[in-house]
Amino acid sequence: MLNKIVALTKEFVSIKSNSENATELDKILEIALSNLKGYTIERFENKGVKSALVYNRRLQEQSDYNAKKRPSKFRIILNGHLDVVPGKDYQYLPKVKGDKLYGVGSMDMKASVACLIMVFKEVASKVDYPLALQLVTDEEPGGFNGTKYQVEKGVKADFVIAGESTGLQIANRAKGVLLLKIFTNGRTAHGAYPWKGDNAIWKMNQFLNSLLNRYPIPSKQEWVTTVNLSRIETSNKVFNKIPDDCEIKLDIRYVPKDADTIVNSIKTLLPKGFKLDIVAKETALFVSENNQYLKILQSVGEQVTRKKVGLYGAQGTSDARHFTRVGIDGIEFGPKGWNIGSDEECVSIKSLEQYYQILKNFLLLMKGGDENE
Repeated sequence: MLNKIVALTKEFVSIKSNSENATELDKILEIALSNLKGYTIERFENKGVKSALVYNRRLQEQSDYNAKKRPSKFRIILNGHLDVVPGKDYQYLPKVKGDKLYGVGSMDMKASVACLIMVFKEVASKVDYPLALQLVTDEEPGGFNGTKYQVEKGVKADFVIAGESTGLQIANRAKGVLLLKIFTNGRTAHGAYPWKGDNAIWKMNQFLNSLLNRYPIPSKQEWVTTVNLSRIETSNKVFNKIPDDCEIKLDIRYVPKDADTIVNSIKTLLPKGFKLDIVAKETALFVSENNQYLKILQSVGEQVTRKKVGLYGAQGTSDARHFTRVGIDGIEFGPKGWNIGSDEECVSIKSLEQYYQILKNFLLLMKGGDENE
């Protein structure tokens, strides 16, 4: 099985399924689905973004089982994304060095998807409860037209596993995302006479100093709210003119306890005349450590790896949040990997075998119950 997982991962890595490359995104989705023939495949498309939901019912067993008869709720949904953060051309040529498989998206999360496909095929006909594999192509830009859209169309579950790379640990918490644009005006004048103008960039700089004072950049990984200044813009293009406008873009990752206060916290720092636009506010992820599915997954993981499987808070986010926003518990769980989004992104091949075995054992333990729930 491991050879099949590695081969499929290599095939996935060779495809430039960057967020802006619709042709390649469609191609990789079709390759993934070609490995799942015989199962019910429900296709979705929103704003040109395609995704799919694969059910554990074989078409030949129930030919009239279609999208209209989708289970009202799956017990487990395995969630995986096929889009990647762009890399250099050579990174789309997968290579293996020792235990590591290198390539764009190998860690995030094409190797995980290969495992999800193989484990679904292995257990789908052996379990007596509704099981689904969710494959999307827009997680990197936010998952709004893939996972979120499917949730809006009624896709539900008792428990969701997003196959993000977690080093075979379980992320039961993840920071929320707040994207902001902040704008201010000034007054233009010739650059030689700065006292005659009101420089919008200097005004913005004063706000940024206050923002940095309230949310200092951590010196190491911490479970705190962080602010990234991702862009500063002005319409001014010349040296000898005082800019009369300035806009910034902020990427804020907030811990769950700040969910209800983060926007007002930023607003209290804004000087008079500044404008704030909320581009997106995405839910922080939190699942109780006492969740029954989480505890079983944790136990199975420890049996397979013979090591402790801990719980932790993820700095980044995943499509699991689209389920938690509507009250469906979801966690992140995946193999070991390194250097996410960098030139040396890679995944541990040994951990792929362990990941596959953990998921297989976990899903088989879930047998029993009403399959029409």
